[in-house]
Amino acid sequence: MKLNYRIVIFALAIVFGVAFSIPSLFQTQEGKKVTLGLDLQGGLHMLLGVKTDEATKSRIKSIAASIKHFAERKDILIDALSFNATTVSFEILDNDDLKAMQDFLSKIDGAKVSLNGLKISLSLTPKEIIKTKKQSVDQAIETIRNRLDQFGLSEPVVARQGKEKILVELAGIKTQAEEQRARKLISRAAKLEMMAVDEARNARVSTMSDADAAEYGDIILPDIKDANHKYLIHEIPILDGGMLTNAAVGFDKNNRPLITFTLNAEGADIFGDFTGKNVGKRLAIVLDGKVYSAPNINERIGGGSGQISGNYTVMEAKDLAIALRSGALLAPIYLMEKRSVGPSLGADSIKASMIALIGGFVLVIIFMVFYYRLAGLIANIALIANLFLLLAVMSLFGATLTLPGMAGIVLTVGMAVDANVIISERIRELIYEGKSMHKAIEDGYANAMSAILDANITTLIASVVLYVYGTGAIKGFAITMSIGILASMLTAILGTHGIYQMLEEKIKRSKNHKLWFGIKG
Repeated sequence: MKLNYRIVIFALAIVFGVAFSIPSLFQTQEGKKVTLGLDLQGGLHMLLGVKTDEATKSRIKSIAASIKHFAERKDILIDALSFNATTVSFEILDNDDLKAMQDFLSKIDGAKVSLNGLKISLSLTPKEIIKTKKQSVDQAIETIRNRLDQFGLSEPVVARQGKEKILVELAGIKTQAEEQRARKLISRAAKLEMMAVDEARNARVSTMSDADAAEYGDIILPDIKDANHKYLIHEIPILDGGMLTNAAVGFDKNNRPLITFTLNAEGADIFGDFTGKNVGKRLAIVLDGKVYSAPNINERIGGGSGQISGNYTVMEAKDLAIALRSGALLAPIYLMEKRSVGPSLGADSIKASMIALIGGFVLVIIFMVFYYRLAGLIANIALIANLFLLLAVMSLFGATLTLPGMAGIVLTVGMAVDANVIISERIRELIYEGKSMHKAIEDGYANAMSAILDANITTLIASVVLYVYGTGAIKGFAITMSIGILASMLTAILGTHGIYQMLEEKIKRSKNHKLWFGIKG
């Protein structure tokens, strides 16, 4: 018996495959397991739309806030600062400040600046508007994915559909409460703004309309605890959630949940400057258009940290912190289509797929043993090892198994044994030619290698392309195909070669070594 590196590697691969497959096969509590996709365990399917026009308005509002802060920091006097859906306009009161303001505006990407004396208007170029809309969809996809990852769902599918639509598939969502919580977390804008209260006119807010407030550059916002209690707020925010670096759940002195947050260096500077210049006034903390609190500023607040208190549960506070950490949506999203996939469909799919997998597997094993005798038995050992290895790798990386993924496994069974069919045929041809057993085995593998590599590499390339450009179910198919191909290269080529080398002397001593390869006579 000859022991070499091939059989050692093959044995280690079998041990690895069995060890890491057990948690998935028996669904144990411990260990990494393959998770089931939406089509197998049921869940929620949603198609969302993105209101991309709102992203442009949000960008304009952010630019207006930057202009206001720059003017205050550089002591530049400006007047009539206002904005609409497409344009920011204002007037500089001192001609000596015009050059500094122009230099600042020239650094804003995609901005088109018009000057009329000391009156300045700024708008976005058509190219920048298209870019902003596209970014709003890309950012929504990334933000939703981050929120769902922190929500605790395994492998949620979040993918673009067309130009302004997003497909979301959440496997494992079964109850109405889970569905509502997930939908609320996905759709929440989580737009945090710190805005100044218009102290001079706030006392008259109860008698003012939105149009009246707009004349002063203000907006009317409700209190989160009492919708009848209104605040008159300067429309241009001091800073927004884009400067947020972290958010977490905390508790006040009465053990009620609240949100603590920290700002980046720029946000901390703006926050410190504003509070230092507005001692005695109020700063409203606004989230998604509602005032959560409007505390008095007693002194300059440095360090860039604060808190948001509200009448919510610990779970609501946790979800709000997740939404804030993952970032605000640049544009609102809305539900276009919703479907619930029942777990019974998944059970039926699993049963049908397992019948197909086991049926195909058994038929392949029977054929290989019947046609190739002991060589077929060796090929079957490699095939079983290939399935364990495939499942182990998927378990190790926490991959999601979908119905197309199971189809990929079934196809892998056929492809894995195909390499050994080619090798066995090459060995049989060489034995017919009168080659020695050692020569037939070594040349058989050498002659079959080019055909096997060509077939597997081209299929692997196709699988990679499917994974890169595909979505959802297509990715599941591509993953199992790719892992199965790589596993078969190890088991069907390296593993069986090592077994033949280990058994070579025994084959030579047998009365009729041709029977090992199904050759009669």
